[in-house]
Amino acid sequence: MATKVLKRKSFVTDPVDPAVTPPPTASETTFLTKPKLSSKSRKREMPEGLWTKCPKCDALIYDKELDDNLKVCSKCQHHFPIGARERIHSLVETCSFEEIDAQMESVDILKFTGAASYAAKLAAYRKKSSLLQDAVVTGLGKIGNHRVALGVMDFAFLGGSMGSVVGEKLTRLIEAGTDRGIPVIIISTSGGARMYEGMFSLMQMAKTCGALGYHAKQKLPYISVLTNPTYAGVIASFATVGDLILAEPEAMIGFAGPRVIKDTTQAELPEGFQTSEFLQQYGLIDAIVPRQEMKNRLIYFLDFMTSGRQVA
Repeated sequence: MATKVLKRKSFVTDPVDPAVTPPPTASETTFLTKPKLSSKSRKREMPEGLWTKCPKCDALIYDKELDDNLKVCSKCQHHFPIGARERIHSLVETCSFEEIDAQMESVDILKFTGAASYAAKLAAYRKKSSLLQDAVVTGLGKIGNHRVALGVMDFAFLGGSMGSVVGEKLTRLIEAGTDRGIPVIIISTSGGARMYEGMFSLMQMAKTCGALGYHAKQKLPYISVLTNPTYAGVIASFATVGDLILAEPEAMIGFAGPRVIKDTTQAELPEGFQTSEFLQQYGLIDAIVPRQEMKNRLIYFLDFMTSGRQVA
């Protein structure tokens, strides 16, 4: 008897032709891309006035940190420009500064005309900075225990140029220091004499130095502090006749700019020419003092220069 053989069911499917995926349609090939942010959008994401890029080391510095450090980069010690009011605040004792000749203003004596009149420029700069009437702030204050006559120039006002008002305010400051028997300190930053006033601005060189001559006859100290930049008529007059001449690091100091000197002499200038470090090496500057140390160093020098003298 023939036996019936049961055929085992196979779970393996027979091979078939591979499935063919149909080509995508045109609508399916379009990819969604993230829209590019415009430069305006990025500016909105990063509010202005919060960060400053250091021009020397390219570090981004939080503005509040920069202000707390007296506008000095904490990474490379680059000294940013600082206003006259800020500098005074960093040096004098609280509420001790009494400004003098605050309302004295320049006038357009020569009726200077050019791309813009001198009067228009003065009005524009006063409107831009309501705290300044001209390029210098003068007054009497205390640094440590020392009563001083303090003048601070501001480069933000017409490049710190010295016109009739700047020269007059500094001369009156020096005379006030002489009358009271106290030291004079002038912190300079300037592009030189103010060209809009012609020879009247050049006369300020002799006038300020004359006042300092009378101050010296009374054997009273005069400390000159040079900051970046200090040039031309200012460096050729009161800025370089101090009993003690200090400077901030890497400040540019000279009578004419390096490019003008190079073009005139047709000679290669030495490395670091006209920096405060170069001038200290050759004897013009007595000491280079970082901004954060300026107040303590001034107190130290004043202690030495006024020892034994009774100050009114």
